[in-house]
Amino acid sequence: MCSKMKGFYYVALLAAIAQSASAHYIFHQLVAGTQISSTAVRTPHNNSPVEAITSAGMTCGAAPFTATETINVAAGSRVGFKLDNALFHPGPAAFYLGQVPAGQTAASWNGNGPNWFKIEDLGAKFNPFGFIPDGATELYTTIPGNTPSGEYLLRIEHIGLHVAGAPQFYISCAQIRVTGGGNGNPTKVSIPGYVTPSDPGLTVNIHWPTPTAYKVPGPAAWRG
Repeated sequence: MCSKMKGFYYVALLAAIAQSASAHYIFHQLVAGTQISSTAVRTPHNNSPVEAITSAGMTCGAAPFTATETINVAAGSRVGFKLDNALFHPGPAAFYLGQVPAGQTAASWNGNGPNWFKIEDLGAKFNPFGFIPDGATELYTTIPGNTPSGEYLLRIEHIGLHVAGAPQFYISCAQIRVTGGGNGNPTKVSIPGYVTPSDPGLTVNIHWPTPTAYKVPGPAAWRG
């Protein structure tokens, strides 16, 4: 390769790296009614995604910052997360609730154990193919009305599927206290452990051939 071509190659490589880094994002604010809180959210230390799906980082992100606030959220109400950037990578999103074990608080619990249940899927759309969250700067769900009252971690994940076979998980958790809840008893899972590397929703090549069906990884969403 001549020196001129090498120069073009390295410029293109650096541009690709810069573009990839700038396309990363963090869910950094919790929205609950009229409340917008950064201090209730455990955010990752940087905008790099989690790629090892059996790692502890899958719970609330890799070595997240400590949250200092727990926000009251009424069962049946709308909640969500704002991002510090747009969702540039194509892929699905999901919301989970982690029920804090007895004797602990949302602030003290590390998320271990089969205490998690999904409450929202934001999956694919077709004709043309894409994903519901594509390009969003904030995502929302509703706390199921039958969710038992108590403290929880509200977890959001967005899965970047732009590189076939190498999914990227963008994750944050918020500390919340559900009020006015019910007596629901959803089936619970552990995180990590709720998805496997061979899940078709993670191994899919979204570029070719164009998918005609898609299932968001993880358990079915519980609506309460």
